Amino acid sequence: MRLVFVHGALVRDGAWWWSRMAPLLAEAGIDSVAVELPSCGGGGDLHDDAAAVRAALEASDEPALLCGHSYGGMVITEAAAPPARRLIFIDSFLPELGESIATLASGPPPYEPAGEGLVRLKPALMPLFVHDCDDEAVAGAEARLTAQSSVVFGQSPHSVGWRTLPSTYVVCAEDRATPPALQRAQARRASEVVELAAGHHPFLSQPAALAELIIRCGEQTDLPVR
Repeated sequence: MRLVFVHGALVRDGAWWWSRMAPLLAEAGIDSVAVELPSCGGGGDLHDDAAAVRAALEASDEPALLCGHSYGGMVITEAAAPPARRLIFIDSFLPELGESIATLASGPPPYEPAGEGLVRLKPALMPLFVHDCDDEAVAGAEARLTAQSSVVFGQSPHSVGWRTLPSTYVVCAEDRATPPALQRAQARRASEVVELAAGHHPFLSQPAALAELIIRCGEQTDLPVR
């Protein structure tokens, strides 16, 4: 079993975001790979991001868990394809056809213009995303902020993978950036829902708890599609 991780919006270096998880999962026999999204850094859109994830999935015939964080949930919804066996949404979106982050999210967007066709996270909002992370993680997260193609926030997926594959939604109940109520509304579309008392990035703040959950997902074979 392996896991393909898809990071969220407005950041780069997916492997760093997943670096506290990889050794914990490896101990349980789950190898990890993190996908770099073309739209983060200025090129590409949602569909290019999904194509990059699908390429990572197809690089091996080994059964895979496909895990998306925040905006990454939009990406894995479209990218889901064999050999993915299960979807894991962390503090994320589960869009239907025709739905986008712009139509699903609540409140003003957390980003601001960053040049032609690009947006970046509003600096004043960064503490909301990392309030429960240690100093090392906060510094690393701040260093990996990047501009992203603005078009992705208005795009909807070409296909809806959570309708064909079993899915687990991880609600981050102490998130100060994405309201838990919004997460729970999205989670109703998943096959199962679990909650962690964590902020927006549980793979940084609570890697052991999240790894335990993911290992269980890899072992569970009878979860039905919602």
